[in-house]
Amino acid sequence: MNAPRKHRRIFTWSDSTGPSFEQRGASFARFTDVYHHLLRVTWTRLLFLMFATFVAFNMLFAALYLAGGDCIGAPNPGSMLEAFSFSVQTMAAIGYGVMAPTTPWAYLLSNLEGFLGLIGMAMASGLMFAKFSRPTARVVFSNRAVVNDRNGVPTLQFRMSNERGNQIVEAQLSVAALVDHTTREGDKMRRLVDLELIRKNTPLFSMSWVAMHRLDADSPLADLIGPDGCDSRLVAIIAGLTGMDDTFNQTVHARQYYRPEDVLWGQRFRDMIETGGGEHIIVHHQRIHDVEAI
Repeated sequence: MNAPRKHRRIFTWSDSTGPSFEQRGASFARFTDVYHHLLRVTWTRLLFLMFATFVAFNMLFAALYLAGGDCIGAPNPGSMLEAFSFSVQTMAAIGYGVMAPTTPWAYLLSNLEGFLGLIGMAMASGLMFAKFSRPTARVVFSNRAVVNDRNGVPTLQFRMSNERGNQIVEAQLSVAALVDHTTREGDKMRRLVDLELIRKNTPLFSMSWVAMHRLDADSPLADLIGPDGCDSRLVAIIAGLTGMDDTFNQTVHARQYYRPEDVLWGQRFRDMIETGGGEHIIVHHQRIHDVEAI
């Protein structure tokens, strides 16, 4: 049976992940894809969910112990606090030795709770390890794109820096523009148009990288970006970087979205690379977003 159809927001500009996309009418349910959902939530929310689940299960078993009467050998029979404490000790396999089951009902519940505790511990450990060990790229994109002349040709530019300081091997950069398009038949659609870069790959990405796209006659953006701003047909510029992290030996990726108002004409980036004496190079990551007028 299909899950109920709901609305789900995918991207929003406010969280710097992209334009506001929302799914409507799609069949999905979080409880049918719990693992994927928990991997996507923040650490704070994950820990809160795990703690709330732990407390809820122990409250449930504490109530079941109390329903069996004086069955756990507690100093104060009927105490919810002591029943809850016994449940925690059983589920977490602590066993202080002060309280113990004394009736078949309590033995049955404690065995069931111990089994569920083992399963829960294994699942929580696997989930936290999978979330903790996920390779991520600490690649920061400039929050603005600039346009200035390079060799006499207006050039769209944005830059990236690798804050982790490791090496991303065989880094690949792809850039596309999301453009509103009207066909000859009058049908309106949004399509992705690939943007050709002066350099779209690098053997090693360890410091910074400036991506450049020439706004010449062959550029899909030639008539969409100008000194007076961007044409209304331009929705966003989407950049995606992938590469192999030399520490994890796994593929990492990062992405960035630029809105039309993020494109600044006649500006350039402030230099963030400083060369010291000899082979000493200083990367000023705090300047990644700094621009200045030409």
